[in-house]
Amino acid sequence: MSGVPVVLAPSWWAFAVLVVLFYTPLVGLLLPGSPLWVAALLAGGFAILLAISVLLHELGHCVAALRLGLPVRRVRLHMLGGISEVVRTPSTPIHEGVVAAAGPVVSLLLTGVFGLALVMAEPETVAWVLLLQATIANGAVALFNLLPGLPLDGGRIVRAAIWQVTGRRGAGTRAAVIGAGIVAAGLVLWAIQGLVEGGPDQWLRLGVCVLMAAFVVTGASAEFTAERRTAWPPGLTLAELVRPVLQLPAESPVADALAAAAGRGVVLVRADGIAVGLLDTAVAERLAAAQPNTPAEQAAEPISADTVLLDSEPGEEIAERVRAGAAWQFLVVDADGRPSGVLRREDLRVALASARGR
Repeated sequence: MSGVPVVLAPSWWAFAVLVVLFYTPLVGLLLPGSPLWVAALLAGGFAILLAISVLLHELGHCVAALRLGLPVRRVRLHMLGGISEVVRTPSTPIHEGVVAAAGPVVSLLLTGVFGLALVMAEPETVAWVLLLQATIANGAVALFNLLPGLPLDGGRIVRAAIWQVTGRRGAGTRAAVIGAGIVAAGLVLWAIQGLVEGGPDQWLRLGVCVLMAAFVVTGASAEFTAERRTAWPPGLTLAELVRPVLQLPAESPVADALAAAAGRGVVLVRADGIAVGLLDTAVAERLAAAQPNTPAEQAAEPISADTVLLDSEPGEEIAERVRAGAAWQFLVVDADGRPSGVLRREDLRVALASARGR
């Protein structure tokens, strides 16, 4: 997809080797009498088809996210599947559900297309095996991702649904984390069943299930930690956290601007009325120590779309934007675009940490 890089992690190659080793004997069962090298090639083909299936699945997420105005940093394929690195968290449960569902929809459509072609192909031929592999690969990607636990798409759909009903994203996250525990337990039990039955795929099933269960548990834990870090405590208002804002001419001496900044945020404005940025007190202190009459504009931190917050934004969205951003202070404006305060990252961190500790 244009503008979204695709990265193949080194761990994917290790996974591909394992797939070839464990899948080659199964190809021999599907094509009796086929030489070992043919079985190995078809097993390698399955690994490639699985990667392509995961990539198309992730591109489904990307298209949905970009259509909703959510930037995508990159798509990364790794040992346990893939991930679309969406820069911002969806701001509504509908957006979260749409982005989450887009990937499985693509996989299910591909499963249907390849499955239809499989029905029409001559059995026990190379073409038939390739179509079977493509059908299984896309079906497996769709089925696994629809399991109702984070960080899988099914878990995100569960979170979106509960978020929509309760109005609280955190409640959805907690339910989807519980779902992840159930999914992980189910994968382990399915692997044990394969060992008890002694099927030809028992070791492949064991390896995949253990890896997937670990992936689900680790991912769910990370999601829960991130949710706690950005959860907005009940009763806390943005007005309690923002510092008063003061507008000063950009050409003011940096020493004067620094003195005026005590306990406040300072917006530096040029003579033409254009704001050049927020005063960076650390830079201002260094300049004031050496050249106190230097224009304060030289200590300005530029204001961009990523560093401007609406005072009407939901608290959890503000916390998420601050966490994802690189700036240490953010300009808060009202609905008319007028500055109403400055939010500093450290002030928010202390408030959220204090609320979690109570």
